[in-house]
Amino acid sequence: MNAAVQGTALITGASSGIGATYAEKLSAKGYDVILVARDEARLRTLADRISATTGRSAEVLRADLTDRVDLAAVEHRLGEDAAITLLVNNAGMALDGGLLESQPGAIERLIALNITAPTLLAAAAGKAFAPRGRGGIINIASVLALAPEAFDGVYSGSKAHLLNLSLSLAAQVEDKGVRVQAVLPGATRTEIWERAGKDVNSFPPEMVMEVGDLVDASLVGFERGETVTIPPLADEAQWRAMNQARLAMGPGLSRREVAARYLGPAQASAA
Repeated sequence: MNAAVQGTALITGASSGIGATYAEKLSAKGYDVILVARDEARLRTLADRISATTGRSAEVLRADLTDRVDLAAVEHRLGEDAAITLLVNNAGMALDGGLLESQPGAIERLIALNITAPTLLAAAAGKAFAPRGRGGIINIASVLALAPEAFDGVYSGSKAHLLNLSLSLAAQVEDKGVRVQAVLPGATRTEIWERAGKDVNSFPPEMVMEVGDLVDASLVGFERGETVTIPPLADEAQWRAMNQARLAMGPGLSRREVAARYLGPAQASAA
C-alpha cells in the first residue's frame, strides 16, 4: 500500500479495460478514486477490490456520459469537489462498421461519448484546477489520430479531437500548475473491440499491447511531464520530427496572398 495521498482521481469508463486499470494503478499510488461508468454492478465490484487491496477510498458514480443530465452531474462534481486532483478522460466507443455502414444514432452516440463528454469534462476540470494551481487531466486518444486512413474516420477523428484539445489546453494551463496529457494507445486488449463487432485476436500478436503495460507506460509519461505519450512508438524522434514540422508550418498557414501554386499564368506573371 502507498500511504502517500495524492488526492482523488475521477476516471470515466472505469468499469473495465483501460479505465479500470487506471483506477487500480492510481489507487496503488495513493489516489482515492471516483469510478464513473454506466455499469454500476461492475463499478461496485471494482471499488470493493480497490478498497480491499489498497485501503484507498473508491466511490462509484454511475453515469451515462451520452445523457446530458448524467454528464452535467459529473461536470458539477469536478467543479465543486476540491479533493479531485486528476481527471482521466477514458470513456469511449467505436462503431460497428464504418461511416457508410453505421446508422445516424450510432454516429451521434460516438460523438457524444468520444467528443462532447470529454471536452466538457476537461473544461470543468481545467476551470477547477487552474485557480488552485494544481491538478492533472489525462485524455485517452489513439494512435489513429495520426493515421486516419487506417480505421474508421469517425472514431479516428474523435481521437484527433482529443489530441488537439490536449495540446491547446496544455498551452493554456502550463503556467498554472496543471498538467495535461494525451495518451495515444495502439491496439490494446480491451472490450472495445468486441463491442464494435471486431476480434482483437485477428491482429498479429506483436501489434496488440496488454492493458496493464499501456497504463504503466502512460503513467510514466505523465510523471515525466509529457503532453503527448505514445506507448508503442519505439522511436520518439519520429513524433518529435512530425510535431516540429507541424509547428514550422505555423507562420505560413494564414497569409493575405494565395500560394503561388494556386495562381493562374496571368496572376503568376503579375505577381
